[in-house]
Amino acid sequence: MPIPEEVTGDEIDKDVRQELQSLPKTLAEDVARNLVMVARLLDEDPEGAYGYSRVALRLASRVAAVREAAGFAAYANQKYGEALAEFRAARRMTGSVELWPVMADCERGLGRPEKALDMAGAPEVHKLDKAGQVEMRLVAAGARRDMGQLDAAIVTLQSPELASNSVQPWTARLRYAYADALLAAGREQEAREWFAKAVESDRDGSTDASDRLAELDGVEFMDALDEDENEDESESGGESPSTEDGDKD
Repeated sequence: MPIPEEVTGDEIDKDVRQELQSLPKTLAEDVARNLVMVARLLDEDPEGAYGYSRVALRLASRVAAVREAAGFAAYANQKYGEALAEFRAARRMTGSVELWPVMADCERGLGRPEKALDMAGAPEVHKLDKAGQVEMRLVAAGARRDMGQLDAAIVTLQSPELASNSVQPWTARLRYAYADALLAAGREQEAREWFAKAVESDRDGSTDASDRLAELDGVEFMDALDEDENEDESESGGESPSTEDGDKD
């Protein structure tokens, strides 16, 4: 797959670059450039990211960072079985528990919420940092919802992190998930309050909390193009030019 000339491979994290030092220099550069493309495209073009991840995987399947990147690319394309296999491989290589929450979410994607809940109660969770533990809580709540246990999902999300007034990287997503669970359980007023709190903490627009809040408030947004078309129709009396031409003939 073509890679823009300006992508040198030096853009990758130093930890990944260090992993690639076990490879011959030219090969390491090729792998690094493909990993850069995976990172760049993962959100806006998941299919493209997946393609570059497969190239990197063919070149260096014994590098943990490559297996992890391949896992996230597969995950972004909802290839949950493939993603889980790659994450497991990366974990075997590193011994790290960092990928535990996303591995559990892959189990959800494969239709195995019970397995995800088992993972949420495993000893590995205690080894996660705070962000990882919050992510695991989100996955567990999602698994409860998959199983139709809405009240249990709500209780799962109730935590010191949810109650805290300080804004952390996970705050908006946690509040959003809680609001969404409340709404699903028919607790609309509480849901509105938590969607509003999610909006307050969503500094980078990682959720659509503002849209959900507007929807609950009955606010409708009209596309600017539709507005222009309506104005044109009003000015012409609602008749199209082709109709007027037909009347003249």
